[in-house]
Amino acid sequence: MSTLTASVDLHPVARSVPAARHAVAAVLAGWDAPQDADDVALLVTELVTNVIDHVGGEASFALELAYSDGWLRISVADGSSVRPVIRELDSENPRGRGLRMVQAIADRWGAEEHRGGKRVWLELRPPEA
Repeated sequence: MSTLTASVDLHPVARSVPAARHAVAAVLAGWDAPQDADDVALLVTELVTNVIDHVGGEASFALELAYSDGWLRISVADGSSVRPVIRELDSENPRGRGLRMVQAIADRWGAEEHRGGKRVWLELRPPEA
C-alpha cells in the first residue's frame, strides 16, 4: 500500500485548534481512515494546544498526517528544541494532563529532532475488525 500524506502550516494561536481538527477530519474522511474520529480530534487538540502553550511566537508550525498500511501518524513540527515532558498529576493544577492522554490513547508516541526544532508524533493502529 502506498503512503498518503498531508501537511498544513498553522500559526500558534487559539483559532488554529479548531482549524486543525477540521482539516484532519476532512483529510481522514477523504482517505477513508477507520480510526476513531473522537480520539483523533482529542489527540490533535492536545498536540496543537501544546505548541500554542509552550512554543507560541510568530513562527508557524506544521501539522502533518501520514496514513500507511492502516496506521495513522499525526505530528506537529515546530522551531523549539524543547522536548515535551509528561508532568506529575497535581490536584492544584488542572492543566498539564494532555501528554498523559496522548500516552493513554495513542499506540505509540514520541518526539524527535527536526530542522533545528522538534517533531512530536503519535501513531494509531487500525481498529480491530
